[in-house]
Amino acid sequence: MKKLFFIIIGSLCLILGITGIFLPVLPTTPFLLLSAALFARSSDRLYLWLINHKIFGEYIRNFREDKAITLQGKIISISTLWLFMLYSIFYIVSEKWYIQVLLGSIALGVSVYILSFKTKVSAGKNKDYTED
Repeated sequence: MKKLFFIIIGSLCLILGITGIFLPVLPTTPFLLLSAALFARSSDRLYLWLINHKIFGEYIRNFREDKAITLQGKIISISTLWLFMLYSIFYIVSEKWYIQVLLGSIALGVSVYILSFKTKVSAGKNKDYTED
């Protein structure tokens, strides 16, 4: 019963993580990491599928093993975040200044958080990093 519960919650976290790719307010990394942790405790098949996934696998492995994000990952994450936030600020909530300030603050906070992690310079198994 416990394994089934972990699989269900892990699947929900995976869905939220994937949704977070398209919704900048929803964090992707914590949900993907939680999903991997839950799958590791419940289903070897799902865990191996996730960490070997062509899109999420390397990202999860880099973060879990090295607490690092690739430079490309940082650029894409921050660019997408600001693109959607600026669109929201200027076109969706253009009449409400306090929501604009809130969205700008969230974008700034998330950007600082992403930049606070080490940058993995090279892909693959080489452990080549720069300190930020």
